[in-house]
Amino acid sequence: MEEDDANLQSFLRWAAALGISDSSISDCSSSSCLGRTLSVSHFPDAGGRGLAAARGIRKGELILRVPKAALVTSDCLISNDQKLSAALERYPSLSSTQILSVALLNEVNKGRSSLWYHYLKQLPQSYDLLASFGQFEIEALQIDDAIWAAEKAVDKGKMEWEEAAPVMCELNLKPQLMTFYAWLWASATISSRTMHIPWDTAGCLCPVGDFFNYAPPEEGNSIEELLDANTDRLTDAGYDEGVASYCFYAKRNYGKADQVLLSYGTYTNLELLEHYGFLLQENPNDKAFISLEPEMYSLCSWPKESIYISEDGMPSFALLSTVRLWATPMSKRRSIKHIALSGHRISAENEAAVMEWIADKCQALLSSCSTTIDEDILMLLVIDKFQDYTGEAELSPALCDEIRAFLESNHVTCEGLSTKLHVSLKTRRSVYRWKLAVQWRHGYKRILSDCISYCTRMLDNPSC
Repeated sequence: MEEDDANLQSFLRWAAALGISDSSISDCSSSSCLGRTLSVSHFPDAGGRGLAAARGIRKGELILRVPKAALVTSDCLISNDQKLSAALERYPSLSSTQILSVALLNEVNKGRSSLWYHYLKQLPQSYDLLASFGQFEIEALQIDDAIWAAEKAVDKGKMEWEEAAPVMCELNLKPQLMTFYAWLWASATISSRTMHIPWDTAGCLCPVGDFFNYAPPEEGNSIEELLDANTDRLTDAGYDEGVASYCFYAKRNYGKADQVLLSYGTYTNLELLEHYGFLLQENPNDKAFISLEPEMYSLCSWPKESIYISEDGMPSFALLSTVRLWATPMSKRRSIKHIALSGHRISAENEAAVMEWIADKCQALLSSCSTTIDEDILMLLVIDKFQDYTGEAELSPALCDEIRAFLESNHVTCEGLSTKLHVSLKTRRSVYRWKLAVQWRHGYKRILSDCISYCTRMLDNPSC
């Protein structure tokens, strides 16, 4: 812990020397770039390391400024390294994110001689994005759409690594930086920590700015509430050409010691897992996507991503209108299509058929899973105490099978789950990703269950 604190203090001094500041007046000779408005703190139940308010902060106030010269971009890493520039010129087909990944690993390869050494040293050593999930963890998601997304992320990572391997060979990177694991680290760093800049689609790494933890955008705000009183900004962070800096603004009022949060955008929990490696226990933007019968898609022009059940269990507008039209006799569809597409009920009989179809669809999805919602809750309790687990709790066969599958996939042995487990750091990372998978599937099933309850209420009381 003392070493980590020393590394952090060295990093904050380095950042101050580059002009990064939480004050409108930067002091390059300061021992820290923080302390006037923000401070580094730890929030065990809300993202881990983050930034806290060092004083009361008003909504819309500038709270952090990171000069362009302090941003880690492909341009700055390439312009300072002729060997890297020459190697990349021979591989023009690499994407902007592949280029930044190669440049990042090349910078790590330099060790202490890198201009960005202090920044690189305090980056996480591992991430938990979907691309890092093993086969067991992928299967633990249980839902086909999520499994497909995870497998696609893994395949994409491997393909991009293989495409970038020749240029990394030319750079003579250390063997450990040539591995797929190292590539996953670099690409995950870029996926989870970069911020938008207008001149590079890969984005930029923003020292100190990437300390902010995530808060979902608040829905239902009026345009006046979204706009800051003194500016026309609609976001709480962005690159400002006028001051040649990445500027961060408070999205609301904060009291001293409150965690100051940043909204990266609107994401479902699966998207958060895919791009950032975490999820939210309460995510107002979460969704359970529903597949329709083949003939349903031809009835309306709604995109598939609009066919979902929202976090509170309510079917989306597009889902309701499509099923309402489908539940109408073919001979009447043309005459009532405008009613369905406007969001209105067609008839009591039609609405009952719609609720029954949606409830049956949700129940079919729940029944296809190997564990129930209650079993997932119990599994999460077991995972939290996994290293000390001795098989004392009574578990269903499905949960016992899942635990054994985890042990086998991680080559952990114990006699009948009756001895205390001793697991490696690698296995502990797998335990955490397993927990993320169970948390995700539990949240997804809860949405389906809430939707069944909603449909049941509508059937029992059609006038609601």
